[in-house]
Amino acid sequence: MAITTDHREDGAPQVSDEDDVRRVIRDRQIEFLFAQFVDMHGKPSAKLVPAHHIDDLLSEGAGFAGFAAGDIGQGPHDPDMIAMPDPTTLTILPWQPKVARFACNVTVEGEPWPYCPRTILRNMLAKAKELGFELKMGAELEYFLVRRRDDGTIEVADQLDTLDLPCYDMRALTRNLDFVSQVSQAVTGLGWDNYATDHEDANGQFEQNFEYADALTTCDRAVFYRYMVESLAQQRGLIATFMPKPFAHLTGNGCHFHVSLWSGGENVFERDPADDPRGLGLSELAYQFIGGLKANAKAYIAVTAPTVNSYKRLVVGAPTSGATWAPAYVSYGYNNRTQMLRIPAPGRIEDRTVDGSCNPYLAATAMLAAGLDGIERGLEAGEPNSANLYEMHPDEREAAGIELLPANLLDAVRELEKNDVLRRALGTTPGGDYVDYYAKVKRREWQAAHEQITQWELDRYLQLF
Repeated sequence: MAITTDHREDGAPQVSDEDDVRRVIRDRQIEFLFAQFVDMHGKPSAKLVPAHHIDDLLSEGAGFAGFAAGDIGQGPHDPDMIAMPDPTTLTILPWQPKVARFACNVTVEGEPWPYCPRTILRNMLAKAKELGFELKMGAELEYFLVRRRDDGTIEVADQLDTLDLPCYDMRALTRNLDFVSQVSQAVTGLGWDNYATDHEDANGQFEQNFEYADALTTCDRAVFYRYMVESLAQQRGLIATFMPKPFAHLTGNGCHFHVSLWSGGENVFERDPADDPRGLGLSELAYQFIGGLKANAKAYIAVTAPTVNSYKRLVVGAPTSGATWAPAYVSYGYNNRTQMLRIPAPGRIEDRTVDGSCNPYLAATAMLAAGLDGIERGLEAGEPNSANLYEMHPDEREAAGIELLPANLLDAVRELEKNDVLRRALGTTPGGDYVDYYAKVKRREWQAAHEQITQWELDRYLQLF
């Protein structure tokens, strides 16, 4: 069985400026360049530019009719958006080594476009820098490999993947080795270092971890990773989906964020567990950050879990494997996957609300804003919880002060609209606060979903009365 790929081990060029870009294009004989940006939903949009126009692309960018590209704050009457490449993001496609991609910042008439998610995150990172902090982050992107049946429905691509408890199944990993090894080698060749590949908790579900980096780099990588995995799957006639809950009876797709704040090259979240009264190896600053996440969780979840489908993942009920592995409550605890915030090791915090449908730039912005709010106000984290929250009696949860997360997108959006911390963090636009624009789009999404007559409704109600 062949597990080789077209990917080249030198697929991670060191690029720091425009001269480096020109050198790499010349040395690697790059023929085409994607100038890529994302809309509110994290959908990648791009123009394909012949490499001999690199000087034009670097100086003038690539023009787009923004209204046609998606939800990025433009109407059909607006002037062109310009996608300006960030030279440091030059990425050679492992499966198309003559093609490279830039992550771009969007401008309009020479000014940063405040609806651009990458720009929103950069602004939030600049605020953190003013406070003396740098956000470092890792992302765990889970996905399903599925195929579409003739009737339009989907099924797990691996028809032998039928165990009730398929997590870590070596046989399923072996059957899918051609694909997951191709992804692994591509990720490592990009310089991101895939250090583990798991068969996840659901049938047909996988996770391939790569090293953490500064937050902007991790978000750029997350966008490219989804695009890459989807593209490689399509070459095999399959669909790789990061949809939060494609199957009602199986565990959903998370995109857990692992975060830490750094200052002067040191992780300021970390301390010796022996010096931490709670024993988690976190500094007082980290606990204040947790306090901010908890205080703003009901609002920022509208960004970390941004779709109607997201809230079918964030439930307590058991799929076939026995647990959803997703949070439903505002809580934190040591290495406890029933909590919203898990502390897997000293010095970092895992947020388990984030799912595969998130816009990474907006999700990171919302989390950072919430955490910094906790630091600026000196908020208390409270005591960590060690219980299985899936089984805790409601009276016990109430006594412990553990609150429910919003149960649907509409409730989350309502919380977001009244949250001043996130309103300030997401910024203002020519049309008003970005939060209001975001809420308008999401309310429209909720309404469109709510208007559908589902098969469940027909099965339950058609002849009930």
